[in-house]
Parts: sequence; C-alpha cells; structure tokens
Amino acid sequence: MAAIDERTFIAIKPDGVQRGLVGEIIKRFELKGFKLVAMKLVHASEDLLREHYIDLKDRPFYDGLVQYMHSGPVVAMVWEGLNVIKTGRVMLGETNPFDSKPGTIRGDFCVQVGRNIIHGSDSVESAETEINLWFTPEELVDYRSCAHEWIYD
Repeated sequence: MAAIDERTFIAIKPDGVQRGLVGEIIKRFELKGFKLVAMKLVHASEDLLREHYIDLKDRPFYDGLVQYMHSGPVVAMVWEGLNVIKTGRVMLGETNPFDSKPGTIRGDFCVQVGRNIIHGSDSVESAETEINLWFTPEELVDYRSCAHEWIYD
C-alpha cells in the first residue's frame, strides 16, 4: 500500500491554462482530499521540457510536443496523499481523450490527443524525477492539513 505522504507531479499544459481550466483542475484534486504542496506558473524552457520528455525522444511527435509545451505557460504542481499517483492518473483519464470516460479531466474537457490539457506522473520513480526537475526542495511546503483527520483514519 502507498504511503499517505506519496507525492505526484501534475502539470496543466498550455491549452489547459489558456482555456481557463486551472481552477477546475485544482478543485478536483482538493475535493478528492489530496494536499497541494507546491505550485507555480512557469513558461518552461525548451531544455527543461526536453529533459522532462526524454523518454519520448525517439518518438516522431517529440519535437512537436516540446514546442507545444513551450508555446505558453504551464502550471506545475506537486500533490500529496494516499495512492495519489494511481488515483491522479485515473482522475486525468486516458492520454487519448477519445478513450477517456466522462467524469475524468480529459473525458470532460479534451477532444484531441495533441491537446490533452494535463500531465501526471505514472510511477513513484517518475514522480520523484519530475518533482526534482521542476521544483527545488525549498519550494516543496511540508505542512499538516487541518482536513487530514477528516480524510484519513
């Protein structure tokens, strides 16, 4: 079982920011009971994005993906909670919005895979790598939420 303090990296992509979906996405994670421990609005450098998507570097869409992510601001966040990585991925929906169920972020707001609004870590290892890539340790806020006792037994 995952620890209550498991963390994941979530990024609202430029299309999500431009469409005004930041608040709605944050609301969904908060309503689920996850704790926000870091957030910033950033125009990510191409170098950062190339490193972030390094595992896709041999794919034909890699350069286009980097350019798209560099085309506007991104909201980078770290969320904490029990099974936050797996649950966060379920909340996002499938990478291809066509395969996403209604009620998921992509199922509710996306039409095309090239504009799928949001990124979420897919494992503990990738979460750790992505969090360290986007945030310094000083940017991660450690606190106990007053709702903690109402979410966990």
